[in-house]
Amino acid sequence: VAEGEPGEGREPFELPRFWDALGQTFQVTSQEATKLSLAFSRPPLPSAEDCRKLSEDVQNAILAVATVYYWLPKGQGTTLRKMVRDATTEVVEGMIQLTDTILNASVESLSQEQLISTGGVWEACEQVSNLPRDNQAAVVSALAACLGVVKDAVEEMEHALVEGQDPYGDIMEDEELGFRGNRDTYWSEADRQLLSSCMGLMKASKACLKKVLAAVKAHGKADSPEQIAQLDDLADIANEISPSVDELALSMYPPVNPLAVRLNAAKLASVLKKVLEIAKTSHVCPPSEEGWVQFLTGAVDHNMNKVKNFTQGQL
Repeated sequence: VAEGEPGEGREPFELPRFWDALGQTFQVTSQEATKLSLAFSRPPLPSAEDCRKLSEDVQNAILAVATVYYWLPKGQGTTLRKMVRDATTEVVEGMIQLTDTILNASVESLSQEQLISTGGVWEACEQVSNLPRDNQAAVVSALAACLGVVKDAVEEMEHALVEGQDPYGDIMEDEELGFRGNRDTYWSEADRQLLSSCMGLMKASKACLKKVLAAVKAHGKADSPEQIAQLDDLADIANEISPSVDELALSMYPPVNPLAVRLNAAKLASVLKKVLEIAKTSHVCPPSEEGWVQFLTGAVDHNMNKVKNFTQGQL
């Protein structure tokens, strides 16, 4: 960390060098957490001078972690930078929690809370080895996380639709609610026709993320500022898919409000069209990938038009 302050501009930034430095600072922080915890694990307590030295070492370790994080330029990718920032924050917060636990300990022995807090710092520091090494890997990780959430939402809604006429059938009877004979807890046949088109949009969301993820894995690069920025744009818009899918899914439960369903479907369709457009104009979509972009664009339009038709007379 003493090799130079960030922003001096004396040497060009190199990712491998950055990762070496970050790994070293995380390792030192883990060691300082161990030293601090052991010093307060049994009597006698450290002297005032020892406490001052321990505090200085912990502070220096944390400052080193933060300093190295700030070496990472935004130009290396905002997706990558956010993941490194989150990992750095976790280490800092872990050390704060460990220090608080020691300060608030009422007995001069190793408490369960202190053990847990120490382990928390170790775990946070070990995460550096799992971080993506460039923005392409970071965007792959971000897209895979989005895909996992959307897959779960699609499966949950499919399960509810297949279960039968009562999507709340797994809810226990409640004395205050009584037997749920209210038709607001059921889907009508007209509801189910509308929902089948909504399911088409949700499945298109899953397919869209799956295809974009595969394209980024196969063709994504982080060698130029333009490529890095295109990857960030893809990650940013893909992050909007999951919340939009969730909002549509929530509006699909009875009693169905056709206007709410249509608005949420339109919002999801708009997000999907943006994802496909950004993918199509980026380096991750060479001519060999254009077929699925066109197909999924058509699928989004087709299902959205069906939603419009089913809701036309109900608004």
